[in-house]
Amino acid sequence: MHVPDGFINAPTSAVTGVVAAGAIAVSLRGARRELDDRTAPLAGLVAAFIFAVQMLNFPVAAGTSGHLLGGALAAILVGPCTGVLCVSVVLLMQGILFADGGLTALGVNITDMAIVTTVVSYAVFRGLVKVLPRGRRSITAASFVAAALSVPAAAVAFTFLYWIGGTTDVAIGKVATAMIGVHVLIGIGEAVITALTVGAVVAVRPDLVHGARDLRQKLRLRVHGELVDAPAPEAAPVAARTSRRTLWVTGLVTSLVLAGFVSFYASSNPDGLEKVAADKGIDKKTGQHASADSPLADYGVKDVSDARLSGGLAGVIGVGVTVVAGSTVFWAVRRRRAGDDVSATATGSV
Repeated sequence: MHVPDGFINAPTSAVTGVVAAGAIAVSLRGARRELDDRTAPLAGLVAAFIFAVQMLNFPVAAGTSGHLLGGALAAILVGPCTGVLCVSVVLLMQGILFADGGLTALGVNITDMAIVTTVVSYAVFRGLVKVLPRGRRSITAASFVAAALSVPAAAVAFTFLYWIGGTTDVAIGKVATAMIGVHVLIGIGEAVITALTVGAVVAVRPDLVHGARDLRQKLRLRVHGELVDAPAPEAAPVAARTSRRTLWVTGLVTSLVLAGFVSFYASSNPDGLEKVAADKGIDKKTGQHASADSPLADYGVKDVSDARLSGGLAGVIGVGVTVVAGSTVFWAVRRRRAGDDVSATATGSV
């Protein structure tokens, strides 16, 4: 659902840019509360995994394909604020390096694919978790439903933006019907990928999953007639580090394999937005991408003639760049939180 330059006019794109910048600023502050030394590395990995899986277009119907948006997956694994940042990092890397999604439309894409999907999915997820029986299966089921609904929600958001600032004269009813219809189907694929991934991580390390934090009940002791939280049991530090390291390495290797090898077998059909745009004439004023001459444009390495090798190398480079960029952002956020904690402790001790 990457919106290229030319679909939405300049004023609307500028407004969405302001909205996106404001949401990122809020998310940077919110991510300080969500990230700690254990989860900050996972956030960078989540961004890289989303990048990799977005390369795997799956067939939907009538010559159309879909791909993961990732907002629900990121929000459930690392938190909604961190999730917005994860997807935003992916969109920025795709726009600059791979000419995927317009640069003037970056605000539109962040608003649609990062903010809307994350907010909608996490609200649905938290609502379901509160009413479903407490357990890992409920986390997986809630992830499925939340992800499934997040995709048509993004389609509705795009339709609204097109209604406000579309550059072509197409009846909004036709756009809405086509966009929502195909993205309901794509949402099923999003739900399957999200549920499988969340379920796999919850099964191995539920303590690292933001959305599963309610599964960890605090032990309370009665001391002098009052209930107090018991100290957390001391886990073996080396074992814990090894487990987190194993999870991180496994996730990174999986991302590299998906982007570097499996992506070659992805569907070549246009995705939902591309198909609707071509069928309805939304793409009449599409401009050339500012990064069209990038060495990695269209997910291939320039001057590498073998299509399989070119696409594989581009995928591996993309995963590497995204995990570095994402990890840098999230470690910086984590260090800022640590500085705030030290300042608060110092102030409280005065």
